[in-house]
Amino acid sequence: MPASRRDFLKRGALTAAALASNVSLARAQEDAQPNFLWLVSEDNNPFIHAYGDRLARTPNIDALASRGLLYRNVYSNAPVCAPSRFTILTGMYSQTCAPANHMRAVAKLPAVLRTYPELLRAAGYYCTNNAKTDYNCDADPGKLWDASSREAHWKHRPEGRPFMAVFNFETTHESQVFKPTAGRIKPEDVRIPAYLPDTPGMRENYASYYNLMEKMDAQIGEKLAELAAAGLAEDTIVFYYSDNGGVLPRSKRYCYDEGLRCALVVHIPAKWAHLAPVAPGVALDTPVTFVDLAPTLLSLAGLAIPPTMQGRAFLGPAAAQPQQYAFGMRNRMDERYDFVRTVTDGRYRYIRNYMPFLPTVQNQAFAWLARGYQDWDELERAGKLTPVQRRAFEPRPYEEFYDLSADPDEIDNRIGDVALAGHIRAMRDALDAHMIQINDNGFIPEGSTLEGYEASRVKGAYPLRRVMRVAQAAARRDPRKLATLRKALADRDDVVRYWAALGLLMLGMQAAPATSALEAAMRSDPFKQVRIVAAEAIAILGDKEESVAMLASLLEPTESIPVRLQAVNALTRIGPASRAALPGLRKMTEGEDRNEYLNNAATYLIQTLDGSYDPHRPIFDLERLLRGSSRA
Repeated sequence: MPASRRDFLKRGALTAAALASNVSLARAQEDAQPNFLWLVSEDNNPFIHAYGDRLARTPNIDALASRGLLYRNVYSNAPVCAPSRFTILTGMYSQTCAPANHMRAVAKLPAVLRTYPELLRAAGYYCTNNAKTDYNCDADPGKLWDASSREAHWKHRPEGRPFMAVFNFETTHESQVFKPTAGRIKPEDVRIPAYLPDTPGMRENYASYYNLMEKMDAQIGEKLAELAAAGLAEDTIVFYYSDNGGVLPRSKRYCYDEGLRCALVVHIPAKWAHLAPVAPGVALDTPVTFVDLAPTLLSLAGLAIPPTMQGRAFLGPAAAQPQQYAFGMRNRMDERYDFVRTVTDGRYRYIRNYMPFLPTVQNQAFAWLARGYQDWDELERAGKLTPVQRRAFEPRPYEEFYDLSADPDEIDNRIGDVALAGHIRAMRDALDAHMIQINDNGFIPEGSTLEGYEASRVKGAYPLRRVMRVAQAAARRDPRKLATLRKALADRDDVVRYWAALGLLMLGMQAAPATSALEAAMRSDPFKQVRIVAAEAIAILGDKEESVAMLASLLEPTESIPVRLQAVNALTRIGPASRAALPGLRKMTEGEDRNEYLNNAATYLIQTLDGSYDPHRPIFDLERLLRGSSRA
């Protein structure tokens, strides 16, 4: 039976009492330190037998869970690898250090921060990473680790040194679903969720996913066997987890459970049992997220947790009380912008869409290499989806709320349910407080000089509370807030003006009284991101020619990549009138040094404008992927 929060606390108290009678043993071990082995799979939900999936065959992970701790409600803090890996490395939410909240970017690590491998190495650990980094920041893996390569291994450590070794398994990575993987599970065996169409391509993706999970499980078994053969199993605490949620349509990159929910199994050998809160073989329901991994590791090693780490240890002597909520986020994903924040307690999920005029699913070239996405897109364009299946391609509500127990597919939005009002209010307030606490950078448009842990904390530079009030007024799309947004469009703060412009854009024709103010912003606002949003709003209000001309001027290589990408996205939404920008768009697709995201976004828009777009004809450069893209 899974342990409830009350059971967790009760068993933890009993364990502490039992250990108190054996203090001499614990003290005898104080001078020793456990080894750590992290086995990390990529891009997968818990399609694992131990998590209740009867179709899955994962005997090695199941066996590890039977003699360890299985965490049922575990979430990545971002539904994609790079922001998630930033958080794992630093113990800091990616959105507290923009642009680490975007997929993919290079954030500047604050000078005060020390990552977990640096802290462990300072304490005498030999730390290795085999081999993926993808940290979304300017951290140098060569300086973080004793070894970071495909040859990195604990066995190369100096004699007598404890080790911390990470092994990443790419078997379940998104790219592996782009081709069929034969195995025990056949397409006819799988269940397709209600939000997806039941097509051959979708079934192929699901069956392949199960078969890849089985292959990955065998690799986990091999690494555990290697540890045992080396005589190190009783001295090593083992973590198995997946780095973010799954890769099937509406999972990776999206703030639903299938995008954020992961697996986590921890095996603590008998020698170190005093570091565990409960006995082996117990399943725990308390929410855990990946921002908690680094502080937990330090706690287990007996090291101090630095105040820069925003997570909380859930094991070891520094373990905090079980937390009530797990927080997640989404900003730019590849070539498409969005802004979503979410919180769950394991039973309910609250989602807030700050850009609800955008559909959940926007065309993304890399994801569209999967047949499931191609089929879904084709049927949407043909008008053959059910209302539930079509919802992902339509504008969204500002808020969503799901009962995960009754509605695991998250298709029944209960935000207006009076019976759930108490839960909704509590989670809404918890999310607001969390965003303030971590100084959420997500409202800052990408490319702004305000982005970053240190820059956004300069006194007066980023008035987050005021920004959040304007952003809420914008995202609720309430025409009664027109005067508020119009006034905010003249604010001296760049971010406030940006969200005021977005609010007027999202009001559409109801923003007509603010036309002159939007025209002035489009022509002369000193912050180019405001000009882009104002131009899109003016295109809706009627003057597409001037809007497209202004956006086309921002496509030039002299502009920053974020500004150019935001301009392409705006032109995409404007539609056929964007043909005037075709020369600039074509330039983005030329040359070997072209930017991946600019190329993909521009190519999609060109094809939609000339009528050549075909969901089954990939935009993404497959040859580039095979040559060794950073995607792998």
